[in-house]
Amino acid sequence: MTSKYLLLLTVLLSFISGCSPNKRPDKYSTDLSKNDIILRDDFKKYFDNCGLDGAVAIYDLKLQQWIVSDTAEIKTETLPASTFKIINLLIALETRTITDEKEIVNWVGGTDTVKYGYRPEIYHHMSVKEAFELSAGWVFVELAKKIGKDKYKEFLTKCRYGNNNLTQKDADFWNFGEFAISPKNQVEFLHALYEETLPFSKRNMDIVKNVMITEQTEDYTISAKTGWTRENNINTGWWTGYIETKNGTYIFATRLLQDRKLYRPDFGSCRKEITKKIFKDLGIII
Repeated sequence: MTSKYLLLLTVLLSFISGCSPNKRPDKYSTDLSKNDIILRDDFKKYFDNCGLDGAVAIYDLKLQQWIVSDTAEIKTETLPASTFKIINLLIALETRTITDEKEIVNWVGGTDTVKYGYRPEIYHHMSVKEAFELSAGWVFVELAKKIGKDKYKEFLTKCRYGNNNLTQKDADFWNFGEFAISPKNQVEFLHALYEETLPFSKRNMDIVKNVMITEQTEDYTISAKTGWTRENNINTGWWTGYIETKNGTYIFATRLLQDRKLYRPDFGSCRKEITKKIFKDLGIII
C-alpha cells in the first residue's frame, strides 16, 4: 500500500507542476515568488494623485528581485498601445520588411483623426526611427499590413508576448481589439530583449535597443517607449523599458488606467512622473 501511495503522490505532483499556469521553462523566466518580491503598496499614492488606477512592475537584474505595487494588477492584461512598437520594430527587421531603422516610409496621404487624433507634425515621409521616437502610428500600421498577422502570431508565440488574440480586423491590433499584455509580461519580454535571448538576430536587437534610448545623463540611461490608447472609453497609458545606472539595471512597466469621463490633461505626463517618483523612492535615481 505504501509504494502504491507514493507512486500516486508522485504522479499527482508531476501533473500539478506540469499544468501550472506560471511555469515558464525558458531561461529568462522571472516568475513571482515570496522570496524574490518586494510589495510596495505605498506606490498607490502616486496613481491616486493623478486621479487614476495603475500598477508598476520593476525587476532588479542585479538582485534578481521584483518590486511591485501589487500582485494582481501587474498580471492583468490590457492593450499595449504604442509600447508594441518595440516588438513591432523587431519583427519588421527580422522579416526584412525594412532593412534598418533609417528606412523611409512614404506618407500615405491621410489618416483617421477620430481614432488617432489630429497630429499634423507627423504627416510626412519619415524614417522608422523617427516614427518610433514620435510615436507616429501610421508608419507602423503600414509595416503591419506588409508583415501580416500570421507572422505576428509566429513571433508573438515565440516571444511569449501577450495573449496572441489578433481577431481585430484592422492592422493595428495593439491599439484596438482583444489583444492584451500585462505589466509583468512586458517586463519579462524586456528582460529577454536586454539579455538578447529573444528569437531575433543580435543585429536587429541592437538596432532596437539603440532606437529605444530616450534619456541619458551622467548617472543613468533610460531606454523605453510610451503608449496610450483610448479604446472602450478607457485611457490606457504605458511607460515600459529599462534604466541603467552605475549600481545596476532595472526593467520596468508602468500602466495607468482611467475612465475617459474622468480625464485630466496631465494623464500623459503622469506616466513618466509616477515612474520617476518611484525610482527616487527606491534610490535608483536621485
